[in-house]
This record gives sequence, C-alpha cells and structure tokens, in this order.
Amino acid sequence: MEWWKDAIIYQIYPRSFQDSNGDGIGDIPGIISRLDHLQELGVGAVWLSPVYKSPNADNGYDISDYREINPEYGTMEDMEQLIAEAKSRGIRVIMDLVINHTSTDHYWFRSSRDRTSPYADYYYWARGGANGELPNNWTGFFGEDCWEFDPERCEYYLHLFARSQADLNYHNPAVLEEVKDILRFWLEKGVAGFRCDVINLLWKDSLESSKKRLALTGLEHYLSLEGTHGILRQLREVLDEYNAFTVGETVFVTPEMARDLCGRDRGELDMVFSFQHMECDQYFIKWFKRKFRPQVFFDCLVKWQKELDWNAVYLENHDQPRSIPRFGSKAYWKESGKLLATLLLTVRGTPFLYQGQEIGMMDFDFTRLRQLNDVESKNVDKVLRRYHIPRKLRWKIIARSSRDNARTPFQWDGGPKAGFTGGRPWLGINSNCAEINLAAQEEDPDSIWNWYKDLSALRREHTVLRQGSFVPLETGRQVFAYRRELAGESMTVALNFSGQNAQTACRGTLVRSNYPRNGFDGTLRPWEAVILA
Repeated sequence: MEWWKDAIIYQIYPRSFQDSNGDGIGDIPGIISRLDHLQELGVGAVWLSPVYKSPNADNGYDISDYREINPEYGTMEDMEQLIAEAKSRGIRVIMDLVINHTSTDHYWFRSSRDRTSPYADYYYWARGGANGELPNNWTGFFGEDCWEFDPERCEYYLHLFARSQADLNYHNPAVLEEVKDILRFWLEKGVAGFRCDVINLLWKDSLESSKKRLALTGLEHYLSLEGTHGILRQLREVLDEYNAFTVGETVFVTPEMARDLCGRDRGELDMVFSFQHMECDQYFIKWFKRKFRPQVFFDCLVKWQKELDWNAVYLENHDQPRSIPRFGSKAYWKESGKLLATLLLTVRGTPFLYQGQEIGMMDFDFTRLRQLNDVESKNVDKVLRRYHIPRKLRWKIIARSSRDNARTPFQWDGGPKAGFTGGRPWLGINSNCAEINLAAQEEDPDSIWNWYKDLSALRREHTVLRQGSFVPLETGRQVFAYRRELAGESMTVALNFSGQNAQTACRGTLVRSNYPRNGFDGTLRPWEAVILA
C-alpha cells in the first residue's frame, strides 16, 4: 500500500499560515513552530504552496529561481530544518512544482530576450501582425489576452496566466532537462514529492488562432495533449528513482482524461485534482455563479468515485472559496462544517485538507476591491469594467469567487491579529476571528477542530475507511449516503445537506454523529452526519 493512500495531506499557504518575525508575512520558521498542530491533527504530509524565490506577482506561482527560497519566507537552512522537523513527527513535505511558466524575472527569461542566447527558445516568442495584431487570438486564465510585447526582443511572448508568467516551451528539449534537474535538487533534500501546478497544459501543439470562445479561446491547442503525456512519462523516470509522489492540478479534465494522466499503467501522475465537483455552483467559469444543488454535487462525486479507482479528494484550496458558505450553511456553521469534514475523511481517496478548514474558517469579510491582493480578481474587475458592469455588481461577482477568500491569515486565537503576526498582516484578517479560532476550539470538546481530530483517529483505527470500496446508496435532493466495505467489514455514512430533517433508509449501530444522540432511527437532523457500523 502506497503511503499516500493512507495519509491525510494538509495544504499550507505559507504567506498566511504563521508569521515568526513580525513582518506580517507567514514564513518557514512559523510553519516549523506549528508542526505539533499538524501532528495532533494526524496529518501524514504537508503540501507547501510555492516558497521559491519570486517577485510575487502571483504570490509565488511566478518563480524566478527554483533553487532559492523567497527571503520573505526564510532561508534554505530553514527549509532543510522544516523537512527534518516534519520527518521527526512522521510528516512528509510535498513541494509545489510550477513548470508551465516562470516569472519574467527568471534568468532564463531575461536571457531569452537575446536571440543568440542558449535560452532564446525556452519560451514561446512570436511576431505580431503588420498592423499591430497579436500573434493569435488566444485568451488567458486571468481574463486578458495572453500575449505581451517585449521591447527588448521586439516580439511577443505567450503567457496563459499573468503577464509576468511566461509559458515555457517544451518543444525545446533543454527545458525538460532543466526541470529534471530541479526535481533531483529537491528530492535530494528529502522532499516526498510534488503537487504539479496546471500540469495538463504544458504542451502547445501550435500557435494558430482558434474559434472564439466565451473564455479561454485557444484551449484546444494545449489542454491535455499527447505531448504533455510524453513529458510526464519522462519526469516519472526521475521521480521513480526516489519513489516520489505526484498529484496534478488538472483543469477541465473528464474521468477518461484523468485515467490517462494517473492510470497505474501510464507511468505519469499518481493522482489528480479534478474540478467537476467544484463546478456544481457555476456556469462554465467560476465567476458566473448559480445556486448550489446538492444532488448535482452528489452525482458528480459518485461518478468520479466509480470512474477512478483512486484519486485526490478535496473541498478547499488556495484557489477556491471556503467550503462552509459554499456547500454548507452559515446558519448551521458548526453542523455543516462537521458534515463536510465527514464527507472529506470518509469517501475513497486521499483527503487533502486546506489550512483553516479544520476550524471552519469562512470567506473574507472585505467590502471593496482595494482590500484584495489577488491578481486574478483585479484582472477580472478590469474585464467587467470594459463590459460596463456596474461597480456594485462587479464587487458582488468578485467577492463570491475571489481566491483571497481562502488566503486570509490563519486564525490561531481571538486577538486582533489572530495570533498570526505581531505586525501588520499582508492581507486583512477576518473579523470573525474573535469567534472562529483554534484556541477557542481547543477548549470546546464539541468544536469543528475536535471533530476533525476524532475523525482522523477513526480513520486510522478502521482500515475500511482508508482502503475500503465505495458503494453509493442514496443521492437525493438532501441526503447523500454511501457504504465503505473491506474484508467483511462495512461502515455506512449518511449526510443531510439541508436545514430540514430528512429520512434515510440507512440503519446500523451508531459510530459517530455531529449531534448528541445514543442511537439512530433513520431521521437526520439539519446538516447531520452519521457514521454507522
């Protein structure tokens, strides 16, 4: 059994986790100081969002040196200490691997401006039209054209994301060799593997213009192409030398595409982050919201459970709003927070838990755009302005979906700075930290934090919850129920995704409920989760 099939993996957004030196920015020594928190939670590995050297145009996802630590976060010695301290607690460290693009501050890019340089073809460069037209009509992920003119080279470069994130050109074999060396550098330092950022976009088959789309024109020229599969197979050869783990962030994938990326016979990734269950409250892209319908959500989860033998399971990350206001209930904050925890830790697959999720942190309480840091949100505001969308409506659209919802600092205690920093935090702290914080929940045996700890221990105790098969039982408008089975043992989970009582046909000996009760008669209370043997 691979270690990652038994583990709970915890994502840390370093900038917002714990500040150790009072500059208002989370850092690696801060992470080290909180490792006991992760050990108490039963975490088997931590995934760090990028800590590499970066100008932070996209908070570290624009890397200027893959072999250096961002000075805001600490030093390479701090990183090595983190790996060692985590290991002493039985916790592995997973790095974020961002290899679709680099920062335009990277020396590869700066050198590529010289057409005679060995790095000249490390990126996609192209000339525009005679009348100032862009090289093609593609549009990017951050709501803008994806070509930027460079006056030094007198050509345009491709950037599917922010203009300071230039896409690497894997048609040049030297680029892949550079990435292999980066893998070896970190694996030699003892990291256990990598979360691979937008990994199914690496290969661009051509730079031809495409049929205009509402968003992401040109997608067919780079989404999950055979060239990307070939790159991943070559990287796997390096990873296998270290028995390393990989999970891919894979946009717009279907179950069939996911099997091609992580099938056991493929030699590519170990598993992927799919997005379909995160799209049940939107029209095509996340900025166009619709009412969350639990049954659509249930059906999507069941489809992926059936189609893939094993996959990553998650409800939150640094790019998504918080799960309780999205899939749960503000009125039943504690109950729905515990219900979502039950779902995450009892379906088949490797659960990924995002920082703050274990205490039920909520979306930001900001009131205006200038309070945000997120480059994507600011770019979307510019696009909406071009379409003459009124300011109040623009803010409503952005506030519901901004990535900064999940990036506010961790709420360690109820003080004005939430125990995160002694200085001015880089991003505003939610004012609800007076009520929602770890210190208060540690003292409350009925808290979301203690529920996560209990479920983590239950999962370790019962192999069926980690390795058992998944059998769907009910997927109605309110109730989601399923059974886990292994070697004659079974456990049934029933979840009521509503603020009204609901009936279920599930029966058994009560193992856990997020309400105080001694037995179970088939009636689920509002946002109740039960586990039955």
